[in-house]
Amino acid sequence: MDIPTDIQHQQMGYDRTATMFSPEGTILQVEYAEKTVRLGSSSLGMVCTDGVFILADKRTEDPLIVPGSANKIHEIDSHIFTSIAGIISDARVLIDKARVIGQQHRVTYDSPVETELIIKEISNTKQQFTQYGGARPFGVSLMIAGKTNNKFQLYSSDVTGNYLEYYANAIGENDNKIKEKLKESYKKDLTIKKGLKLGLNIFKQIQGDNFKINRFEACYITENQDKIIRIEGSELQELK
Repeated sequence: MDIPTDIQHQQMGYDRTATMFSPEGTILQVEYAEKTVRLGSSSLGMVCTDGVFILADKRTEDPLIVPGSANKIHEIDSHIFTSIAGIISDARVLIDKARVIGQQHRVTYDSPVETELIIKEISNTKQQFTQYGGARPFGVSLMIAGKTNNKFQLYSSDVTGNYLEYYANAIGENDNKIKEKLKESYKKDLTIKKGLKLGLNIFKQIQGDNFKINRFEACYITENQDKIIRIEGSELQELK
């Protein structure tokens, strides 16, 4: 009786460390972390003509939880914000690190940090935890949006430490389905208002009867503003 390949790998210890490649050329701990990310609640982001935004499903309906303590989108600096998918405690460590980098940059250079520098430093940290023993990979993906010299940017970083810039992207649960919808509907001439409407419509199509707008929040920054605007619940309802 043949033993399935994944069981063979477990018996041989390929899934017990982030420093050992399997015979197929993969790092199983990283693959497990990627599965963890896809269990996290969804976020999508878009670069628009007048700014950039992230729309996130908080997936929190417990009436005993204080709403403000369950935000899915976090501010890194006055012009940079991020959403997360995966293990929230892992993300909190990376977000705190990003905030320190932003403040150090302001103190050292008297200017706001660039969005790409933040995602690069976070990705470098993630990569280290796929190369050295004694620790597991970060089980979280981050989508970071920001405004640098009046240019709007959207980046995503996966569990391996890779990062890319996007016009529109999604992370978390059903990310592939959301990306397919974005490929069909996203246009570079969308405004933030139209982009948010599109994003809510995509979530409604995918979630079906489980869609509840009160679970969603959005953050955006525009060309005429130097601070991040957060809207949720009834404010998003007005966009439908």
